[in-house]
Amino acid sequence: MKESKKIPKLRAKDDLLQSPKGMRDLIGNDFYLFQGFFEKAAEVALYYGFQPIETPILEKEELFNRSVGEGTDIVSKEMYTLKTKGGDRLALRPEFTPPIMRAYFEHGMQSWPQPVMFYSFGPVFRHDNPQKGRYRQFYQFNLEILGTQKSIADATIIMIVYTILKEVGLKDISVQVNSIGDGECRGIYKRELTNYYKKHLKDVCADCRERLKINPLRVLDCKNPICQPIKDLAPESIASLCPACKLHFREVLEYLESMNIPYEINSNLVRGIDYYTRTAFEIVLTPDPRTNPEEQVVPLALAGGGRYDGLAKILSGKKELSAVGAGIGVDRVLLQENYTKLSPRIIKKPKVFFIQLSLDAKQKSFEVIEALRKSRIPLAHSLSKDSLSIQLALAEKQEVPFVIILGQKEALENTVIIRNMDNRSQDTVKIDKLAEYLKKNI
Repeated sequence: MKESKKIPKLRAKDDLLQSPKGMRDLIGNDFYLFQGFFEKAAEVALYYGFQPIETPILEKEELFNRSVGEGTDIVSKEMYTLKTKGGDRLALRPEFTPPIMRAYFEHGMQSWPQPVMFYSFGPVFRHDNPQKGRYRQFYQFNLEILGTQKSIADATIIMIVYTILKEVGLKDISVQVNSIGDGECRGIYKRELTNYYKKHLKDVCADCRERLKINPLRVLDCKNPICQPIKDLAPESIASLCPACKLHFREVLEYLESMNIPYEINSNLVRGIDYYTRTAFEIVLTPDPRTNPEEQVVPLALAGGGRYDGLAKILSGKKELSAVGAGIGVDRVLLQENYTKLSPRIIKKPKVFFIQLSLDAKQKSFEVIEALRKSRIPLAHSLSKDSLSIQLALAEKQEVPFVIILGQKEALENTVIIRNMDNRSQDTVKIDKLAEYLKKNI
C-alpha cells in the first residue's frame, strides 16, 4: 500500500503566514498615507502639463538587461525574474524608465506633439538588503519628459520634484547635481577614471575592481568606507565635458538659480546606469547636526534622476530620443519627521451615522446609503449591529453631528428619523427628501 505524504502542521511562526522578507501589507492608515502622497504629487505634475501612465509590473527581462546594464547591481544582484510556462523570461520592474520608453515607441508617441510628459506611481522590486526605509517592494512617484534635449526640461524635472517634497513639509532638502557628459566626452572621462583607479587597485574593494572592468562609472556609486578616500580624490567628470555639454550644464544651473533652488555640484554623483547622459541629480535631506551631535551627518537621498538620451538607442539599436526623468522614493519620504501626513480626498469625516433596527430596515438600508452616496454626503454605519444603544455609542465615539434612525415603522413608511446629536432634537423625513434635508442642515 502506497504511503500518503504527510502535510506538515503550520505553526504560528511558520513563514507561510508571514509576508516575504522586505515586503509588507499596507492596511488602513498606512495605505491612505501612500495614496495621500500620490494625490498631492499627481496634482503638482498635472498643473505642469504631465499626464498619467501605468505600465505593467512585469516586463521582458531583456528590457532591463539592455537598458540598466549587466554590470549594475540592479541586474546582477537585485532583479526578480521568472520564466513563464511559455518560455518567456520576465522581470518584476526594478524601475519605471525603461517600461515608459518601451511604451513610447510601442504606441507611436513619436507622432504626438513633443515633448511627451508622463507621471506614474506604484511598486518597484529589488532584491536588496532590507532596512529602515528600504524594502524589496517599495513605492516610487515617477516623472518623465520624452522628446527634448533642452536644458529647461532637466530644470523642470528637478524643480517639480523639489516642489513636491517641500509642499509635503520636508525641510533641510537640497539638490546635488552633476554632469557626466555625452557619448562624445564621457569616453575621455572613463579613461581618466580607469587610469586613476588602476593606480589604487590594492586600496579599493573587490566590487570596485570588478566594476572597473565592466562599467567604470559604477566605482563612484560605491558606499564601502575603504573606497571613500580614493573616491574623494578621483577625477571630476565636469572637467572632461565637451563645449556642448558644458553649455547644457551651465544652463541647468542657471535655471535652478533663477528658481531659488539650493544646489551643490557633487562630482561623485554619476547615477551609474548605462543609459544616463549629461545631467545627474539627487535631492537629499541633510539632518540637523544638533539632533545627534556625536553622529556623522550623512545626507539621505529622497529622489534622483537625470537625462537619458542614450536609452532609446540601447533598446532599439538605432532610434534616437532625448529624455529626462526622476523618481521619488515614497517610503523614505513618509518616514521623515517633518512629513505632513496627507489624507486622500476619498477619505472624508462622516457627517451622519446610520442606525437600522429591524430586518425590514436592514433590507431598506442600501436605498438610504445610495441616496447619501449619490449626494456625496459621507456617512458611517454598522450594518451588522442590531442594538440601538450600541449603535448610538458608536455614533458618539465618532463625534458625528447627526444620526439617521431607520426602524420597522420607518421602513414601512419610507421615512427616517434624524437626530441632532448636539441638542437631541429629532425630525422625521421622507427618504427621498433625506439628502436635501441634510445638505440644508449640516
